[in-house]
Amino acid sequence: MRRCASVPDWFGSDARRRRGMVFRNGVEGVVKRFFSLLVMLLFTVALVSGCGSSGAKAPAEGGLTIKMLDVGQGDAILIRTAAQTILIDTSDSDEQVKFRAALQKEGVTVIDKLIITHPHRDHLGGAALLFKEFTVKAVYDNGQATTQKFYRDYLKQIKAKKIAYKALRDGDVLDFGGGVSFQVLSPTEAMVEDGGQTKDGKINLNLNSVVGRLVYNDFSMLFTGDAELPTEQGILQRHGKDAVKSLILKSPHHGSKTSSSPAYLKAVQPKVALISCGTGNEYHHPHPSTRKRYEEDHIDFYRTDRNGTITVHTDGHGYTVTPERGVKNDDTEN
Repeated sequence: MRRCASVPDWFGSDARRRRGMVFRNGVEGVVKRFFSLLVMLLFTVALVSGCGSSGAKAPAEGGLTIKMLDVGQGDAILIRTAAQTILIDTSDSDEQVKFRAALQKEGVTVIDKLIITHPHRDHLGGAALLFKEFTVKAVYDNGQATTQKFYRDYLKQIKAKKIAYKALRDGDVLDFGGGVSFQVLSPTEAMVEDGGQTKDGKINLNLNSVVGRLVYNDFSMLFTGDAELPTEQGILQRHGKDAVKSLILKSPHHGSKTSSSPAYLKAVQPKVALISCGTGNEYHHPHPSTRKRYEEDHIDFYRTDRNGTITVHTDGHGYTVTPERGVKNDDTEN
């Protein structure tokens, strides 16, 4: 807590001497001393009002703030409305120090809604830390089970802490408070039952990522998890292009070449894409082909490995994108 400076004694013996001078110097002196005292009084009020600030950050009243946190090669997106704090994904298990620091920096203690897009470690890995050190009121995921221990532990913690839980499906709508809604576009029940099976019989958990469109008055942002081409095609077939059109796109699969297909980008028509990826990652995210597509479609992009935490703020009409560092459209290779 910031210490306050001593408050000057504007109204003690010094003030009495000044009042005596006022009477001796006549009307002109009265006016001068009056304004002098007024200035000092305003200074004192300003000084006192600044004391006791805790530094905790709260969401803007009546607005919406979205932060793509800089947590390495994983996803963690903090959403704060006038009424709720929502977190989409929890970073990787080996990035817990970064993840904790990012949440503490934002003054977060309670998560009203936690959404896990799919059960890969770089999205679910920080859940253990979250359950241990923060209050989580409700959890949502895609209901896709895996045999991984970190996933089984995640389910055990939800049950042990008696946290409200729901598996999201295409057509669900979540109320984020403050006039903000989240419209789920994928997965369908059939997709989850199929288990993310590819044409060659392999299982790809990315395909069943929770994809949802956040809407706040005139503002919209499409959240995609690690959705890949088959998921993008399915969404367009079921919903059409109007359902995905958004001002901002959370770049699918960390900017991988498996996603952000030309047809999908043409339907979404984003002005900005936000990419979460780690510095020097072995996957070369964001992939050069993805960056090239963004450039060709005149989509500005920001990436956490170069820009740090990326903040979007909107009043429901206009919006701003503010990187922690660097500039947009950084085409540096990983």
